[in-house]
Amino acid sequence: MSVFRFDCVFYYVRDLDRAIDFYSTVFGFRLSERDAVARFQVDGVLLELVPSSNPELLTGRGNARLTLEVDDLDAAAGELRAKSVPVSDTRQVSNGRYVSITDPDGNEIIVWQYA
Repeated sequence: MSVFRFDCVFYYVRDLDRAIDFYSTVFGFRLSERDAVARFQVDGVLLELVPSSNPELLTGRGNARLTLEVDDLDAAAGELRAKSVPVSDTRQVSNGRYVSITDPDGNEIIVWQYA
C-alpha cells in the first residue's frame, strides 16, 4: 500500500516576483527557497508559488484555499486594509468567523478566527 505524505499547498501565479512581494509584504512570510518556484515555510506547512502563463491555470477559481488563523480578526482585517489589500465583509459561521482576500492573481486566501 502506498504511503501518502503531505507535500505542500501551491498557487499558480503570473509573475513570481510580484507574488513573492505580496506574500512577503502582506503576511510577513519569509522566502525559504527560490528556483523554478518560490517556497515559504508557514508554521511547518510548505507554501509554493508556481509561475505559469497558461490562462486556464490562472483562474484563481479552485476548491483549495490558503487559510490563515488569527487571534483577532478585526485587527488583522484592519492591518490588511492598511496595506491596501481589499478585504471582504466578515462572514460568521457556527465555529468562527472569517474574511477573504485575493492575491494579485485572484487566488483566494481566508483569514480565520475560531469562536
